[in-house]
Amino acid sequence: MTVANQPSNLPPLQQEFLATGDAMTFLAERSAQVDRLVLETAGELLLPRTGTGLALLAVGGYGRRQLFPYSDIDLLLLFESERLMASSKDAISAFLQKLWDAGLRMSHSVRTPAECTEVHDRNTELNVSLLDQRFLGGDRNLYATLAAKLPRFVHANRDALVRNLAQLTRERHSKFTDTFYHLEPNVKDTPGGLRDYQLVCWLEQLRQTDATRLAMAEPSQELRDAFHFLARLRCYLHCQSGRDNNSLTFDAQDLIAEQWRRPDTAHWMRDYYRHARTIYRSATRALEACEGEANSLFAQLRDWRSRIANAEFSVHRERVHFRAPQQLDTEPELALRLYEFVARHGMRPSEETAQRVESRQAKLRDRFSLPQPLWPALQSILGLPHAPLAVRGMHEAGLLTAIFPELEHIECLVVRDFYHRYTVDEHTLVTLQNLWSLRDANEGPLRSFRDLLAEVKDPGPLAFALLFHDAGKGTGEDHVGPSVRATVEAAMRIRMPEADRETVSFLVRRHLTLSNAMQSRDLFDPKTLVDVAHQVETVERLRLLTLMTYADMSAVNPTVMTPWRAEQLWQLYLMVYNELTRELEAERIEAVPAGPADRVAFLQGFPTRYLRTHSEAEISAHMALKERARPKGLAVDIRKLESAWELTLVAIDRPGLFASMAGTLASFGMNILKAEAFANRQNLVLDTFTFADPARTLDLNPSELDRLHAVLEKVLAGRVHAVDLLKNRPKPPLPSRKSRIPARINFDNVAGQTASLIEITAEDRPGLLYDLATTITNHGCNIEVVLIDTQAHKAIDVFYVTAEGAKLAAEKQQRLGESLTAVCQPK
Repeated sequence: MTVANQPSNLPPLQQEFLATGDAMTFLAERSAQVDRLVLETAGELLLPRTGTGLALLAVGGYGRRQLFPYSDIDLLLLFESERLMASSKDAISAFLQKLWDAGLRMSHSVRTPAECTEVHDRNTELNVSLLDQRFLGGDRNLYATLAAKLPRFVHANRDALVRNLAQLTRERHSKFTDTFYHLEPNVKDTPGGLRDYQLVCWLEQLRQTDATRLAMAEPSQELRDAFHFLARLRCYLHCQSGRDNNSLTFDAQDLIAEQWRRPDTAHWMRDYYRHARTIYRSATRALEACEGEANSLFAQLRDWRSRIANAEFSVHRERVHFRAPQQLDTEPELALRLYEFVARHGMRPSEETAQRVESRQAKLRDRFSLPQPLWPALQSILGLPHAPLAVRGMHEAGLLTAIFPELEHIECLVVRDFYHRYTVDEHTLVTLQNLWSLRDANEGPLRSFRDLLAEVKDPGPLAFALLFHDAGKGTGEDHVGPSVRATVEAAMRIRMPEADRETVSFLVRRHLTLSNAMQSRDLFDPKTLVDVAHQVETVERLRLLTLMTYADMSAVNPTVMTPWRAEQLWQLYLMVYNELTRELEAERIEAVPAGPADRVAFLQGFPTRYLRTHSEAEISAHMALKERARPKGLAVDIRKLESAWELTLVAIDRPGLFASMAGTLASFGMNILKAEAFANRQNLVLDTFTFADPARTLDLNPSELDRLHAVLEKVLAGRVHAVDLLKNRPKPPLPSRKSRIPARINFDNVAGQTASLIEITAEDRPGLLYDLATTITNHGCNIEVVLIDTQAHKAIDVFYVTAEGAKLAAEKQQRLGESLTAVCQPK
């Protein structure tokens, strides 16, 4: 695995690695190099001043001789007594300072043998690092004393060490949502990374160590191959960035593909996922085995669940086992019954059971890939309380693709859009988890989705549609068409009834309908609701599609389904429901507002949409804000919503006012979610901005709310200019050159009832919305509504725009489009 165009300013060892790709040789030579430097420096500054009573030990990765280019140097200074330790502080400081000056990142500890043989619940790393200790120099007799005590200590405290190590691992895995299928993984810390490889080695050592010796782990060849692959990656990431960087970003993936002469990034990333899967499964298996041994009494107490065993499956330590494993060879349907058992009771198959299913994958494919009535069995699995756990198990054992070869090509598939966090197959599995998690939802709008799910008598078709909704990705065309074809072919092969088949094909075909409407349409425009209702057709399908949209959007990455978006989706459901049941009576709003003279004067000239989108209480609040504006000609109100913030302003209309407000909010780091602009016949403008505060600046610093209020008033009065405020905003890092986002401007005179839609997709940057709004205003256009969405580096903004009260003519569209395209170019 050689590279091209290697940098010439790197240290010789790194240049040699880049030339050969031999990570194992690099790790060994780097460790030997550091050994020499540490011993030389200790001989000069430390050992002569301490005499006997001090031993130097390499521990952790350094002890294993696995020093990556910019790894920390784990060094243990072992003193025979605390008195000698205290008297050697100056010598230790000089010794460490020289090593730091030599470019080593020292991570040292100073301990006595007694401290090394204590269980440190809050410093598990110290205990575990001693499993890899290696003598470097100093007092060998002192080291021999520790080396004699360590096996007895490890053997006696094995359960506590396993418990602490397991807790650290579970916490680390949870930070990565317990999956290795991340599009930009951390090759060290992500599940299935180098830490998990070392976990396997440590747990094996703990299992085998007796009171007389520390055992050495001997990983399988498959595990060693996985380690070599990840070690090469980590070495390269360090060399490329010049620091301890372990993130395999899209940029790094592109560079590796180019320099390792593997142009198909998605292909070699699949190699990464397969190796990560090997390590992750081994880590999970080793962790469960050690935890089971360490908690055997507790396991016996909880094995009351073994009562749910039946003639085919037994339960031991909350894992499901075949009673007669050989039966799987003659009766493949046993595999389906296994996962129905899992879906019913929520217990995973044992590793041995899962491996047996996986090893029969070819036979299972031959049996299940033929047309036959499999839907009743699958429908049962997909309708049970723990269906997501069962489907994930089927996926990991290869049973899912044995039944549905259509899903094989999305396994470990990377689709770059800087928005999704997971591979396509993992995203699919997470959609099921998110849908089932609604059953326990008790907060905010999620309660409404929970109740909606409760109305679904048979979730099988919905779950099936989720399994196939992205099956067409990676085909080189819009994925919806291929996904529908794969869905129909699979549904017919398993003899799904026609009614269910029509439902699942509809859900896959329309799975983007609601999210697209939320992203790029004004939900309060009657034409939007009519269009969506026409596509959905029935209330029953709307219910399923809403749940599918929730599951799909929330599985993109953990931050997408904010309370704001969940509320928007629920409001869209209610409005389309009303449209389908013909309870929406927007057309009946009076053309001339009724009520007191001041109310009539305030509303006169506002579009009827204002009355549709605001309650009487909100209208009254806006009229009160108008009264507050009388002295200065402007007034600003900022209030906290349940899931966002809302800015409302009243002022005399002037060109660029909307853009100035957008720029001011952006200068404070706020993310605008939606904006509306209304003007009445008195030339009074009422603008509303709904925005998110991702850094919680306003919550954590109340004074910032006052400052934002004051700055907004200054900008409205013309004393401060938004363009100057935006100059202080830091520029975000740009995507790699292969992933730049070209600007796209689309005009639509059909989708809106009274306004032209301008849909703009561009590379996001601070102040982009300000520049777009300013450009639209400079072309003599009036902004009615703005919908804003950001997907990583991609900005998707939709403007509802009029010119002189009408939709934009073709000539104006062309001129405005050219200007907008120019504005969208990266600066």
